[in-house]
Amino acid sequence: MANIHRPRRGSLAYSPRKRAKSQVPKYHSWPARDGEPILQSFAGYKVGMTHVIMVDDHKNSPTEGKDIMVPVTIIEIPPMKVAAIRAYTADTYGKRALTEVWTEQLSAVLGRRITLPKKYSEEAGFKALSEAVAAGMVTELHALMYTQPETMTGVPKKVPELMEVCIGGGTLEQKVEFAQSIIGNEVNLADVIGAGEYADVTAITTGKGTQGPVKRWGIMLRKRKHSRGGKKRHIGNLGPWNPHHVRWQVPQMGQMGYQQRTDFNKRILKIGENGADVTPAGGFLHYGLLRNPYVMIKGSVPGPVKRLIRIRPAVRKGEHHARVPAIEFVSAQSKQG
Repeated sequence: MANIHRPRRGSLAYSPRKRAKSQVPKYHSWPARDGEPILQSFAGYKVGMTHVIMVDDHKNSPTEGKDIMVPVTIIEIPPMKVAAIRAYTADTYGKRALTEVWTEQLSAVLGRRITLPKKYSEEAGFKALSEAVAAGMVTELHALMYTQPETMTGVPKKVPELMEVCIGGGTLEQKVEFAQSIIGNEVNLADVIGAGEYADVTAITTGKGTQGPVKRWGIMLRKRKHSRGGKKRHIGNLGPWNPHHVRWQVPQMGQMGYQQRTDFNKRILKIGENGADVTPAGGFLHYGLLRNPYVMIKGSVPGPVKRLIRIRPAVRKGEHHARVPAIEFVSAQSKQG
């Protein structure tokens, strides 16, 4: 008799499939780092896709050393600013925020996102932070950073996005010194990661609203004999008699898309300063002209055009190692059709 093998449709690892609470992705883990302190994340806005011709430098690849065509995603990355430093402590209930140090040089546009402190002493804040570090109360340091969408023309918004970025590497005393050097200043992607390295890309996926189980979970259509009454796209049953309730594993209709997803080990091919070098004739579809620094990532990334994209150094890159690619040609052909 044949060995019937029919895995379930749709991965339950992504359940519950409900809408994301915020369009700003959140990271709950950060890559381990040795050496000098450094920021471990950056954010930009998705521009669109094009393709490049580059030399295949993957060892043991069938096309190693030859020119290959590679699809790439362009992300606009204007500099981000550091608004504050947040210190965390750990107690019997887990990690919690201990204290914050806000800069006195906050942009007025950040007031569109949060209520800015009217009077604050940066010097007194760092003095209290240093005392807490010396007392052994601080376990982690994070930077509160915000984007500058007002410098772009492709994204029709001025309200910045505020997010936490872990400061990795070094001792706590070195992290405090590093925090003093960056607070209130602009930070570029090149200060976080370089070309040829591998990164994790996170975004909120394209929302598709309420969808049925066929599209949402990939179940089969009913056969002719079992689809009487026009119910061809319904599930066969809601589960067994016992237990006396519908289990969450049963594929049903509901929200599809607009959920946080992470693509691991995406290769950064190029970090450029002049957006005109990669802008196709007539501009990118639904975006327009690229006027700020950009990053070129191999392959596709989650989310639609203009969506906020977060980039983090790879947390589980394994045997992947950094290699600066040899890009010979970037397509500037019109995408208008």
